[in-house]
Amino acid sequence: MTTATRTAVVGTPAAPSVARRVLALARTEALLLTRNRIALYMAVAMPVCLIGGLHQMLKAQRGRLPGGDLHSSLVLSLFLTVLVFVVYYNLTAAYVARRNDLVLKRLRTGELTDPEILGGTALPAVLLALLQMVAITVCAAALFGLPAPHNPVLVLLGLLLAVAVLVPMAALSSAFTKTVETSGITTLPVMMLTIFGSGLLVPLAVMPGQVALVARLLPVTPALALLRTGWLGSDGGHHPVGWWLYLAGALAWAALAGWAARRWFRWEPRR
Repeated sequence: MTTATRTAVVGTPAAPSVARRVLALARTEALLLTRNRIALYMAVAMPVCLIGGLHQMLKAQRGRLPGGDLHSSLVLSLFLTVLVFVVYYNLTAAYVARRNDLVLKRLRTGELTDPEILGGTALPAVLLALLQMVAITVCAAALFGLPAPHNPVLVLLGLLLAVAVLVPMAALSSAFTKTVETSGITTLPVMMLTIFGSGLLVPLAVMPGQVALVARLLPVTPALALLRTGWLGSDGGHHPVGWWLYLAGALAWAALAGWAARRWFRWEPRR
């Protein structure tokens, strides 16, 4: 190798790593999130505003909650609210906004790969949701003496798999959403089915048999059932299912949602 060649090689800056590229995009997305008042309200204020209503709803079902643990059930319901509004709804709107502003199209002309673009855009929402859930847990433990989860590993697995399903579902929903303003309409069916069919807000045990069966087959239910089983020691169903079946179901839904998002995600504005 000649001196000139060695100099050229040494002088060439190393390409940024995947982590650095994703974090750089995530920082930009976080800055945009702080400037969006509606997104911030949905991410921060909405779960707080729902505490009273969720408390009354769960109080009415107290006798049928596993172990009668109202506070643990309230915390899990707030986790569900955070996941639905902060991760799924806000991220759907973010993908639509970046697509319509041609940001995604420009990013694809650079070094970022498609998964890095989608992941970097999702990272601030996911981290915000996780921080909110940590804050909810700490406050509930300090105020109500919240009992410790039965199996923290299952709790963590349930949360991670719920995110792994909701992020690609947000990407998929954005493909059918023309504008940010209509994202509230296109995401509503998934949000309602997830909230009322997950088994966290309305335990599977209080649902009729056929309804409970359909609820178990919804995309996010296996991950949230894993979360509930890890925290309360029961999935709240008439016929409890082994946690490993929930794990298999959650992994299958995450893989299917990822494939569907990759297949139908739109990188340019809808015409």
